[in-house]
Amino acid sequence: MFSFPVTDAPPADRTAPATARSTPDPAIVLRLVVQERVQESEGVVSLSFRTPDGTPLPGWSPGSHIDVHVGDDLVRQYSLSSITPDRETWRITVLREGAVSGRLHEIEIGTTVEVSLPRNNFPLVDSPRYLFVAGGIGITPLVPMIEAAERSGAEWSLVYSGRNRSHMAFLDHLAGYGCRASVIATADSPRVDLIEFFRAPRPDTVVYACGPESMLVALEGATAHWPAGTLHTERFVPREFDDSGDVEFEVEFVDSAVTATVPVGRTILEIAEEHDIPVISSCAEGTCGTCETPVLEGTPDHRDSILTDEERVQGNTMFICVSRSVGGCRLRLDI
Repeated sequence: MFSFPVTDAPPADRTAPATARSTPDPAIVLRLVVQERVQESEGVVSLSFRTPDGTPLPGWSPGSHIDVHVGDDLVRQYSLSSITPDRETWRITVLREGAVSGRLHEIEIGTTVEVSLPRNNFPLVDSPRYLFVAGGIGITPLVPMIEAAERSGAEWSLVYSGRNRSHMAFLDHLAGYGCRASVIATADSPRVDLIEFFRAPRPDTVVYACGPESMLVALEGATAHWPAGTLHTERFVPREFDDSGDVEFEVEFVDSAVTATVPVGRTILEIAEEHDIPVISSCAEGTCGTCETPVLEGTPDHRDSILTDEERVQGNTMFICVSRSVGGCRLRLDI
């Protein structure tokens, strides 16, 4: 297992431009202190972290997330949900849905927690108009985006759906935006007809969405006739792929001077670890971005939930925890 260097002091500001994904060093782990715990709704709490000595935290941009080390080698990714990119505290918002999130719900003020630098796989691009679509806890990365759109003077609107209002976070905050933030509790109201809502493409408009996989798949269909690059999504679960046609292929780890075969049913990441190649990973499902690896030669079969269509075509990078090679072609990777 690759060891993580740990530091109490934050590194220099690594804020990325809003139009680019940010990929900070995943080996850096910060020790932060829980400053505040707020019950946002039933089953949802927000935790705010600060440095032990009060020094500023690294900068971040809307759409960023951090890895949170929960103990017993458990790591989970949570979006930064602060209204503004505050450098005094970082806030995450956690839905209680299992043992790991349960630990965070019960964490005490003053507890030291290890977290990563912010990573942004869901950057907010510049646009004069935004449509935000949130389902349940998917509201978390959109809160700072909405505030950024507001500060920039852009036009925006939000459709936020959940089963019950009692389980929906940030309702008081969103109420301040008036009719621009539509809240729909599906237990009491009809679901949004996405096909009808997105029937007519709107000029100079981008769509940002986060929520259940069923909602995102429906959105992809509903916006298929909109201009390329309109829809930006962040997923909580990996995309599903048909792996019945998988074949083995050869991969060369150029920096490590290792060439190996990746059999059917195994990943490049597993083969790299088997050969003691120093790679860092976290989610192992193509959603967090930790294992992003430059491609020097060959055509990747992208199976992650991060890259844009344009980035997939370019083929300059891949996530080796899930992605493979097209047709069994040889890959040369810069690790």
